[in-house]
Amino acid sequence: MTIFLILAPYGAYTFLMLVTSAKVSVFAASAICLATVAIDVAQGRSVKILAAGSAIVFAAIGLYLALRGPTLGTLGVKLSVDVGIFVISLGSMLLRRPFTLQYAVESVPAETAAMPGFLYANYVITGAWTGAALLMAAANLVLLYVPGLPLWSSLAVAFAARNSAIYFTKWYPEYRQIKYGTPAAALPNAR
Repeated sequence: MTIFLILAPYGAYTFLMLVTSAKVSVFAASAICLATVAIDVAQGRSVKILAAGSAIVFAAIGLYLALRGPTLGTLGVKLSVDVGIFVISLGSMLLRRPFTLQYAVESVPAETAAMPGFLYANYVITGAWTGAALLMAAANLVLLYVPGLPLWSSLAVAFAARNSAIYFTKWYPEYRQIKYGTPAAALPNAR
Protein backbone atom coordinates (compact mmCIF):
# COMPACT_ATOMS: atom_id res chain seq x y z
CA MET A 1 0.00 0.00 0.00
CA THR A 2 2.86 2.37 0.81
CA ILE A 3 4.38 2.13 -2.65
CA PHE A 4 0.96 2.87 -4.17
CA LEU A 5 0.63 6.09 -2.16
CA ILE A 6 4.17 7.09 -3.06
CA LEU A 7 3.65 6.51 -6.79
CA ALA A 8 0.02 7.71 -7.07
CA PRO A 9 0.89 11.34 -7.95
CA TYR A 10 3.33 10.23 -10.65
CA GLY A 11 0.89 7.72 -12.14
CA ALA A 12 -1.86 10.35 -12.25
CA TYR A 13 0.55 12.89 -13.75
CA THR A 14 1.68 10.44 -16.43
CA PHE A 15 -1.86 9.42 -17.34
CA LEU A 16 -3.14 13.01 -17.38
CA MET A 17 -0.26 14.11 -19.63
CA LEU A 18 -1.75 11.79 -22.25
CA VAL A 19 -5.29 13.15 -22.05
CA THR A 20 -5.09 16.80 -20.95
CA SER A 21 -2.76 19.77 -20.71
CA ALA A 22 0.54 19.77 -18.86
CA LYS A 23 -0.74 22.50 -16.54
CA VAL A 24 -3.75 20.43 -15.45
CA SER A 25 -1.52 17.36 -15.09
CA VAL A 26 1.03 18.95 -12.78
CA PHE A 27 -1.56 20.74 -10.66
CA ALA A 28 -3.51 17.48 -10.25
CA ALA A 29 -0.30 15.66 -9.28
CA SER A 30 0.50 18.41 -6.78
CA ALA A 31 -2.98 18.05 -5.27
CA ILE A 32 -2.51 14.29 -4.96
CA CYS A 33 0.86 14.84 -3.26
CA LEU A 34 -0.82 17.20 -0.81
CA ALA A 35 -3.53 14.60 -0.23
CA THR A 36 -0.89 11.98 0.65
CA VAL A 37 0.67 14.49 3.06
CA ALA A 38 -2.77 15.06 4.61
CA ILE A 39 -3.29 11.27 4.95
CA ASP A 40 0.07 10.95 6.72
CA VAL A 41 -0.71 13.82 9.08
CA ALA A 42 -4.23 12.51 9.80
CA GLN A 43 -2.78 9.12 10.69
CA GLY A 44 -0.14 10.65 12.96
CA ARG A 45 2.80 10.01 10.67
CA SER A 46 5.50 12.46 9.64
CA VAL A 47 5.36 14.67 6.55
CA LYS A 48 7.49 12.90 3.96
CA ILE A 49 10.31 14.66 2.12
CA LEU A 50 9.31 13.04 -1.17
CA ALA A 51 5.61 13.90 -0.95
CA ALA A 52 6.13 17.50 0.17
CA GLY A 53 9.00 18.06 -2.27
CA SER A 54 7.02 16.57 -5.15
CA ALA A 55 4.03 18.78 -4.32
CA ILE A 56 6.34 21.80 -4.55
CA VAL A 57 7.94 20.61 -7.80
CA PHE A 58 4.59 19.95 -9.49
CA ALA A 59 3.08 23.22 -8.22
CA ALA A 60 6.14 25.24 -9.29
CA ILE A 61 6.00 23.80 -12.80
CA GLY A 62 2.24 24.45 -12.91
CA LEU A 63 2.72 28.06 -11.79
CA TYR A 64 5.43 28.52 -14.39
CA LEU A 65 3.08 27.21 -17.09
CA ALA A 66 0.23 29.38 -15.79
CA LEU A 67 2.35 32.54 -15.80
CA ARG A 68 4.48 31.93 -18.89
CA GLY A 69 2.11 29.92 -21.04
CA PRO A 70 2.93 26.60 -22.69
CA THR A 71 6.48 27.70 -23.60
CA LEU A 72 8.00 24.65 -21.96
CA GLY A 73 6.39 21.96 -24.14
CA THR A 74 5.51 18.43 -23.10
CA LEU A 75 9.09 17.15 -23.11
CA GLY A 76 10.24 20.20 -21.17
CA VAL A 77 7.60 19.55 -18.52
CA LYS A 78 8.56 15.87 -18.28
CA LEU A 79 12.23 16.78 -18.03
CA SER A 80 11.46 19.37 -15.33
CA VAL A 81 9.52 16.83 -13.28
CA ASP A 82 12.27 14.20 -13.60
CA VAL A 83 14.98 16.70 -12.65
CA GLY A 84 12.88 17.87 -9.69
CA ILE A 85 12.44 14.32 -8.42
CA PHE A 86 16.15 13.62 -8.95
CA VAL A 87 17.05 16.73 -6.91
CA ILE A 88 14.68 15.71 -4.09
CA SER A 89 16.03 12.17 -4.00
CA LEU A 90 19.71 13.12 -4.22
CA GLY A 91 19.18 16.04 -1.84
CA SER A 92 17.64 13.74 0.76
CA MET A 93 20.78 11.61 0.67
CA LEU A 94 23.10 14.63 0.80
CA LEU A 95 21.16 15.88 3.83
CA ARG A 96 21.71 12.44 5.38
CA ARG A 97 17.99 11.66 5.44
CA PRO A 98 17.36 9.32 2.48
CA PHE A 99 13.68 9.71 1.65
CA THR A 100 12.99 5.97 2.05
CA LEU A 101 14.08 6.18 5.69
CA GLN A 102 10.92 8.03 6.70
CA TYR A 103 8.71 5.31 5.25
CA ALA A 104 10.87 2.53 6.69
CA VAL A 105 11.05 3.88 10.24
CA GLU A 106 7.28 4.10 10.38
CA SER A 107 6.78 0.53 9.20
CA VAL A 108 9.24 -1.41 11.37
CA PRO A 109 9.77 -1.95 15.10
CA ALA A 110 12.18 0.46 16.84
CA GLU A 111 14.77 -2.28 17.41
CA THR A 112 14.85 -3.02 13.68
CA ALA A 113 15.31 0.65 12.85
CA ALA A 114 18.22 0.77 15.30
CA MET A 115 20.12 -1.99 13.49
CA PRO A 116 23.46 -0.93 11.98
CA GLY A 117 22.62 -1.82 8.37
CA PHE A 118 19.19 -0.19 8.42
CA LEU A 119 20.37 3.29 7.43
CA TYR A 120 22.78 1.91 4.85
CA ALA A 121 20.02 -0.17 3.26
CA ASN A 122 17.86 2.93 2.96
CA TYR A 123 20.71 4.81 1.28
CA VAL A 124 21.01 1.96 -1.23
CA ILE A 125 17.28 1.92 -1.99
CA THR A 126 17.12 5.72 -2.24
CA GLY A 127 20.14 5.51 -4.55
CA ALA A 128 18.24 3.13 -6.80
CA TRP A 129 15.36 5.63 -7.03
CA THR A 130 17.82 8.48 -7.64
CA GLY A 131 19.37 6.50 -10.49
CA ALA A 132 15.92 5.81 -11.94
CA ALA A 133 15.05 9.52 -11.87
CA LEU A 134 18.38 10.33 -13.52
CA LEU A 135 17.75 7.79 -16.29
CA MET A 136 14.27 9.18 -16.93
CA ALA A 137 15.63 12.74 -17.08
CA ALA A 138 18.41 11.66 -19.43
CA ALA A 139 15.92 9.90 -21.73
CA ASN A 140 13.78 13.04 -21.93
CA LEU A 141 16.86 15.21 -22.49
CA VAL A 142 18.02 12.99 -25.35
CA LEU A 143 14.54 13.06 -26.86
CA LEU A 144 14.49 16.85 -26.54
CA TYR A 145 17.79 17.29 -28.39
CA VAL A 146 17.39 14.42 -30.85
CA PRO A 147 13.87 15.02 -32.13
CA GLY A 148 14.05 12.17 -34.65
CA LEU A 149 13.88 9.56 -31.90
CA PRO A 150 10.48 8.00 -31.36
CA LEU A 151 8.54 9.10 -28.27
CA TRP A 152 8.12 5.51 -27.16
CA SER A 153 11.88 5.27 -26.52
CA SER A 154 11.63 7.76 -23.67
CA LEU A 155 8.52 6.04 -22.35
CA ALA A 156 10.29 2.68 -22.48
CA VAL A 157 13.25 4.03 -20.49
CA ALA A 158 10.90 5.60 -17.92
CA PHE A 159 8.90 2.38 -17.61
CA ALA A 160 12.03 0.24 -17.27
CA ALA A 161 13.71 2.61 -14.78
CA ARG A 162 10.65 2.94 -12.57
CA ASN A 163 9.83 -0.76 -12.60
CA SER A 164 13.46 -1.65 -11.92
CA ALA A 165 13.46 0.65 -8.89
CA ILE A 166 10.21 -0.92 -7.65
CA TYR A 167 11.61 -4.41 -8.12
CA PHE A 168 14.85 -3.45 -6.38
CA THR A 169 12.91 -1.95 -3.46
CA LYS A 170 11.14 -5.28 -3.03
CA TRP A 171 14.18 -7.45 -3.69
CA TYR A 172 16.86 -5.73 -1.62
CA PRO A 173 15.34 -6.39 1.83
CA GLU A 174 15.13 -10.09 1.01
CA TYR A 175 18.72 -10.06 -0.23
CA ARG A 176 19.91 -8.42 3.01
CA GLN A 177 17.99 -10.95 5.06
CA ILE A 178 19.61 -13.85 3.25
CA LYS A 179 23.11 -12.38 3.17
CA TYR A 180 23.33 -10.63 6.53
CA GLY A 181 20.50 -12.11 8.53
CA THR A 182 18.78 -8.71 8.69
CA PRO A 183 15.06 -9.10 9.27
CA ALA A 184 13.00 -8.55 6.12
CA ALA A 185 10.98 -5.94 7.97
CA ALA A 186 14.08 -3.75 8.29
CA LEU A 187 13.33 -1.93 5.09
CA PRO A 188 10.36 0.00 3.68
CA ASN A 189 7.24 -1.97 2.92
CA ALA A 190 7.24 -2.13 -0.89
CA ARG A 191 4.02 -4.12 -1.20
